Amino acid sequence: MKLNCLIIDDEPIARKLLQEYIEETDFMVLVDAVENPLKATSIINNNDIDLIFLDVNMPKMSGFQFLRSTTNLPMVIMTTAYGQYALEGFEMAVVDYLVKPFPLERFLKASQKALELKMLRQKQHPADKNEADHFYVKCDGKIERVLYNELVYIEAMANYVTLYTLHKKLVVYLTVKGIEEKLPAEKFIQVHKSYIVNADLINNIEGNMINVNGTRISIGLSFYDEVMDKLLKGKLFKR
Repeated sequence: MKLNCLIIDDEPIARKLLQEYIEETDFMVLVDAVENPLKATSIINNNDIDLIFLDVNMPKMSGFQFLRSTTNLPMVIMTTAYGQYALEGFEMAVVDYLVKPFPLERFLKASQKALELKMLRQKQHPADKNEADHFYVKCDGKIERVLYNELVYIEAMANYVTLYTLHKKLVVYLTVKGIEEKLPAEKFIQVHKSYIVNADLINNIEGNMINVNGTRISIGLSFYDEVMDKLLKGKLFKR
């Protein structure tokens, strides 16, 4: 088992030392190293990061400000030259707190703690290969990662489909059938020959119009009964 790591530290010497420690540890992989938290968000969103080594004192945003402003972060080990922040760090559920300069053996002790925590979580919630949270598509010469939770709806047009996510629009040369095979059937419902929607993001249904995250989409006549059955079966409270 490996830990995919991200370093966030404004000191080049500190980043270099952490990089060397990670490279010397067989169960750790360095994904990236950045000098401030503002550059870390996209890396976290686009990579499977297990562990962040996070400095406390940084000019643009402190490590604690980053922790307080971000949700669903990976595991965090704080790194700082100041020991007085340790209590605050542990109150924010960080894995460990390293006071600079720390030797390799102290680094290994903290990292081993993170590895054991990851193993414990996987034991409690075993990963199912069929329950991945994302898929990949090729768009404009790039391979784009699409999170199921952020995919609002799909519109089909001839020999391509447009994926509308919470943050962007992707035009992909696939058929409706081709994209449907990539989607969890319990989460995505085809409501029209040209539309597939994320059932978790449906706001309301009015007549044959379905509102998904603010976009109104027509339910096809031949799809209506099946769509309503899937969405409402056992969930509609009547007076």
